Amino acid sequence: MRTIKPNVLKLVSTKNWRKLRLFLEHKDALTIAVLIAEVSKINKIIVIRSLSRKRAKTVFKMLSRSDQQDVIEGLSQNSQKLSRLLNDIEPDDRTAFFEDLAPDIVSQLLQKLSPEERKITVQLLGYPKDSIGRLMTPEFVAIKEDFSVAQAFEHIRKFGQDSETLNIIYVIDQDWKLIDDLSIKDLILAGPEERVVDLIDHRFVFLNALDDQEKAIQVFKDYDREALPVLNEEGVLIGIVTFDDILDVIEEESTEDFHKFGSIQNASKNPLKERILILYKNRIVWLVLLVFMNVFSGAALASFEDVIQQVVSLVFFLPLLIDSGGNAGSQSATLMIRYLALGEIQLTDWYKLIGRELMISLLLGLTMAASVAAVASFRAPEVIVVVCTAMVLNVMLGSLIGMLLPFIFTKLKIDPATASAPLVTSLSDICGVLIYFSIASKYFGF
Repeated sequence: MRTIKPNVLKLVSTKNWRKLRLFLEHKDALTIAVLIAEVSKINKIIVIRSLSRKRAKTVFKMLSRSDQQDVIEGLSQNSQKLSRLLNDIEPDDRTAFFEDLAPDIVSQLLQKLSPEERKITVQLLGYPKDSIGRLMTPEFVAIKEDFSVAQAFEHIRKFGQDSETLNIIYVIDQDWKLIDDLSIKDLILAGPEERVVDLIDHRFVFLNALDDQEKAIQVFKDYDREALPVLNEEGVLIGIVTFDDILDVIEEESTEDFHKFGSIQNASKNPLKERILILYKNRIVWLVLLVFMNVFSGAALASFEDVIQQVVSLVFFLPLLIDSGGNAGSQSATLMIRYLALGEIQLTDWYKLIGRELMISLLLGLTMAASVAAVASFRAPEVIVVVCTAMVLNVMLGSLIGMLLPFIFTKLKIDPATASAPLVTSLSDICGVLIYFSIASKYFGF
């Protein structure tokens, strides 16, 4: 990569377009995609225009959303080039790109598509956001159950050129209802005169176009498939979803959950290219809300002013105690969110986990109390009992908060990742202050 960029820029500066095309022709698609991400907007366009139609389509798929938008904007001056690229892109990739654009821009780009591709794109965009329908592609090969193996291969050769994958061939009836799926291996090993109907067992896994994309992730994980058929409510085969599309969804879902856990709204995919004001808006909402939540911690402290004045050494251990509760809660929330996402626990399992969480947090609290007792024995021996008791209770309560919040959010049909670390920490802080100074008040008789 160190050599390709200078060479390309040199060829561009000398306007040696023929040599540039030949030079790029011998580079793999990923190398060209990385190059495009590193050069200026005008050079991105020059590189894309120097590629063949097939290579341009492949490279475009590998680009980030921001680079894709730069390419489309740059090609808008050449209607023919833009139309050709948009029509060449696979329907599912085109739909994913259109999802991130403003409606008026999508309308303009739709006019660049052929009537057939426009119909497909409008159909896919008509499915709910984050549904499997948005993810699927209608480019697949289906055969009839009454075909012979020889007829099946003839059909595949005729219609398989534009198929997303040929590893799986789908068997349908006269009404396009899915009967079964066959691996290409099954067909290759069968005799030419054998009938497709004799090869099928009517056992297949499918997705519903209206289901959420997260369900597709789970199904792919459970059945370890390269591709899955997508059916409508009547059982008609309308598309397929391939594993590479699912990998993209997994990345997006993981990134979204990561941002939510950090209390970040709609985080930009490329902070170097995003406007400062957008980045500010994405982060400020939750931070302001958490500021108001932490006001309760201050109010709790103010109510124990007499205790603090009489036993000043209590203040030394305050950050340690409330941080310990928040940290334990964040750990618990992280684990619960992960277990829920993987399907290892269900919403109805919450009550089964309370006893286990109490036992685990008790052991954690006692261990941490022993550690803080060692510190207190040198710094302030008179508060050892208070600090150790508060440590155990804070860790237990923080762990319970962290465990229960994901279940509560899931029950309310809110993404459990919203039970973010800052939210868990803020709630644990408020409770931690109340517990700590309430114990101190009772112990010292205030």
